[in-house]
Amino acid sequence: MPKPADNRLAEASPDEEQPELRRRFRRRNDDGSDAWTGTFPAVTPEPTAPPRPVRSSSWAEAAAVADALSDASPAAAAPPTPSRQPAGAPASNAPESLPEPEVPIADATALPTSFVREQKPRPKKGFRGFLYRATGGAWNLGPSALEREEDEVARRIARQLQGSYNTAVLSLKGGIGKTSTTVGVGLTLAEFRGDPPCAIDANPDSGDLVERALGEGIYQKATPRTITDLLRNIDSVDSLTELSRYMHHSGRLHLIAGEQDPEVSDSLTAEEYLRIRKLISSYYSVALTDCGTGVTHNAMSGILQSADNLIIAAGYAVSGAKRARSTLQWLAGHGYEDLARNAIVVITDKDEVSNRVDKDAIEEHLAGMCRELIAVPHDRGVADGDLVTLDHLKPETRRAYKEIAAAIVDGYR
Repeated sequence: MPKPADNRLAEASPDEEQPELRRRFRRRNDDGSDAWTGTFPAVTPEPTAPPRPVRSSSWAEAAAVADALSDASPAAAAPPTPSRQPAGAPASNAPESLPEPEVPIADATALPTSFVREQKPRPKKGFRGFLYRATGGAWNLGPSALEREEDEVARRIARQLQGSYNTAVLSLKGGIGKTSTTVGVGLTLAEFRGDPPCAIDANPDSGDLVERALGEGIYQKATPRTITDLLRNIDSVDSLTELSRYMHHSGRLHLIAGEQDPEVSDSLTAEEYLRIRKLISSYYSVALTDCGTGVTHNAMSGILQSADNLIIAAGYAVSGAKRARSTLQWLAGHGYEDLARNAIVVITDKDEVSNRVDKDAIEEHLAGMCRELIAVPHDRGVADGDLVTLDHLKPETRRAYKEIAAAIVDGYR
């Protein structure tokens, strides 16, 4: 019976040549180099490729992919450095491997809003608005050209402002729509702007700005607070809450009433007006000043000094058009060239002049002397000289006031 292999190995003499075991071990070759025995193929490790982005269906997956991309080693993404051959070495005939084309990788951190389709604007007025509401939004023809134009005007009025600005409304002739323009434009600014505007009655001839905005009956029942009362206690006004005690409110339009006592109504000086203007600028970004008739009364120099732009009120009567031209010429000749050049001339058809008056000729004549000319059509809600409310005005009149308000804000730079 043959002995086990282990016993045979044990009995063999140490000098006896033993068969070589089939193990891998390091041995030294005849040339002095080390080599591994056996015939094991060499395996070249492949470079680790960065993780490829995958389509994700949630923000968590997208965030995980973004983290993996940001944490990947920059060395893995770096291109291989070409081997440098020694000088004089023969050029290799091996074909050079062409670089792989770069595959664009989608941004895994893109905002989800890029996957949301932009909605078509919805019509609100006219037949298109009716059709949109009647079909529950199935038929959307979009806003009409007129509605798009009105939206653009509203955007201009609502433009955010950096700082406080003042527009003075003046004329050389009374009764041509100056105060009604101040109220109508002020109410329009209050309707479209995010911050309420303020209107100041600086008319030295017992102005009726607040009466036109509130109505004569409501104003007479209100506490008689005027610009004189505010000046008397201006040093103690240090907050909007304190200032509101001297204000009147017509919706979101805040107003400071003019002095009604004839003995002191003309006593407002330029320095006093500038104090009022400085106080208002701390709380309001847009202010309108109803200057009254003329440009030479006591407060006028302070008003023009602090004005950012002007509204020149005019009428279609021949005398009203001539006085508007005279106002612009006076301004240009007394150091207010910029105010005259950037003025907005508002022609109100208050008296509904006869057909003998060439309205186009008057508009063309005045348009060349100012930045913009806007005509306000005849409207009983303006011509009566009573309460001015936007709800009772014609659509054409409201559109004209919007254009004036937008032109005012456009001039605030």
